[in-house]
This record gives sequence, structure tokens and C-alpha cells, in this order.
Amino acid sequence: MDKKWEKAAEKTEILRNYLRGFYDDPDGFYCREESTHVLFVSWMSGLDLKNKPKIISTDGEFHSLFRQLHRLEEEGLEVTYVETDPDESFAERIISEIDDRTSAIMLSRVYFESSLINHHLTEIAQAARKHGVPVLIDDYHGTNVAPLSIREADLEDCFILIGGYKYLQWGEANCFLRFPKDCDMRPAITGWFASFSTLEKPRDDSPTHYDHSDQRFASGTYDPSSQYRAAKVVEFFGEQGLTKEILRDQYVQKVELLKKHFLDKDFDPSVIRLSHEKAIAEHNGGFLSLTSPKAREIRAELLARDIFTDARDQILRFGPAPYTTTTQINEVMLALKEVINAL
Repeated sequence: MDKKWEKAAEKTEILRNYLRGFYDDPDGFYCREESTHVLFVSWMSGLDLKNKPKIISTDGEFHSLFRQLHRLEEEGLEVTYVETDPDESFAERIISEIDDRTSAIMLSRVYFESSLINHHLTEIAQAARKHGVPVLIDDYHGTNVAPLSIREADLEDCFILIGGYKYLQWGEANCFLRFPKDCDMRPAITGWFASFSTLEKPRDDSPTHYDHSDQRFASGTYDPSSQYRAAKVVEFFGEQGLTKEILRDQYVQKVELLKKHFLDKDFDPSVIRLSHEKAIAEHNGGFLSLTSPKAREIRAELLARDIFTDARDQILRFGPAPYTTTTQINEVMLALKEVINAL
């Protein structure tokens, strides 16, 4: 059975290479784990939080980031949550918070509520670099949706959290932390998969070793079966010619069509409205975000019609897949109209 690990490693490398291609990142390391939370906690444990107890984040982060930071605040961590609005002054407000007590900046590339793309990462990373502050980017809603060249954006020294469940269509247990090849962080929460090279060596009192590889933030033994499924998806995408450019075009077209049908229905904005008015192609991720005080009620009524949406507080999200048809989009918005009229 132990021979399975060689095959599993081959599948994982297929996933890594796909991500290196998507991000135009031939030199980046990609650590695989079963959840972004495991990777996030491992990464945080490598920060000097004793001497630099301040974290800069935003009010637009997903629960995986916010919950852990909020809990650590209860233990004394200082977290500054910068508002994402107004966008015009966002970078300036993030940068103004950087000081000698700052351990890291953590923020999203695509916000999970509004679907807006954060276009300020390069500017923020440049400022953080001057202070020696690492930047962690949550790209769950950006990967496979909005192409990003790490080299062109000058983000090669940044860390990126990637989830394979949704847009990558890899399913569960295929998450990655992208980190720079010259990274020398020593996470305090570490597993034996992070140092295969020392397993057969005698133990001594020298500092804990970390292999210079994709495994720096790894934990331990895991079920590799999901990598087989994910590698098949990568193969399928290649066979179908689903490049990052084509996928982006698909998401833009479908979200723009959702937006058009929504506006054509002329809804009462006090009942439901667009979460933002910005152009889809330049500023939006892979879903249409609507705001309604009855978002969860609307979601439940749509679900009763076998229409799957997502509600977060007053946010209602419509996320078309690349295979969603124009007919389905039209039918969904007709159903939304009927649900709203019946409220």
C-alpha cells in the first residue's frame, strides 16, 4: 500500500503545475492540504506575533479568515479591520496602518460578498515590502475566474490561499498555499510531511528542520484519493480547451447576462438591488451579488424550485458555472421575479 504515495504525489504535482500555469508562476511553491484553514493556521504560526502582535485585514473577508482572527483577538492579538469602501482610498488606508508592530497583512483578491475584484494588491504589496511585512491573499474567488500573473503584478513574495472546491471544480481536500521559493518561515505548527529529508537521520538538539520544497507548511498523513479526481478535472479542462482566458470570458458573459436580466425586471431597489454598479468585465468575479433585506427568504424560495443560490446576511449570490446556459439564466431571473412578487 505504501507505493500509493508515489502515485498520489504525481497527481498532486499535476495540480501544482496547473496553478503555476494559471498564476504565471513557474518558481512558486505550492503546499497542498485538505483545507485552507490548516494552511492558514500553519502559516500564522510562523509569524513573530510576540514582538509584532498586529494584523491588518479588512471587513470583507470570508469566515475562514475572519473567524480565526476574531478568536485570536480574544487571546490578545491586535487585528485592524480596514473597510473596503470606499475603494478609491482603500490602498491608502491599508498602507497607513502599517507600522513596526505589524506582523502581516491579510486580504482577499475577490470579495466573497460583493464579488468585487481588489485591484490594489500590487500597491499594497510594494508598501508592505518596504516594512518587511508579509502579505497573505485569499484567492478562493479569484482562482480560475480572474487571471492573475504573479510576475506582472509584482506579487512574487506574497502568499496566496487557494481552495479547489468551487471554481477549480476539484472538489474537497484540494487546497493550496502558494509561497515564494526563498521563503524561510518556520511554522510552529508543523507536521512530519514538512521534512521528509530528515526522517532517517538520527535525532539531535539542532533546530527543527524544514525541507526547501512545496512541503514547508505541510501537516501529516492524509487521504490522497481526492487528488485523483482533481487531476482528472485538470485533464478534462485541457481536452476541452478551457484556458484561463476562455474561462474568464465565460464568467464575464454569464454574469453580465444575469445582470442584464435582473435590470430588465425593474425590481424595487428597497426590496432587492445590485450590490455594486461597476462594470463586470473589469471589476467583478464569478458571481452576481445582490443586496436584499430578505436575502435568506428569497434563497429558500428559490431552493424550493431547485435553484441553488447563496445568502450571506443581506447578500444574495448567483454563481453561474461555465456550463450554465443562457436559457437557464433567463429562467432563473424569471423565477426570481415570481418569488419577489410573492413576498
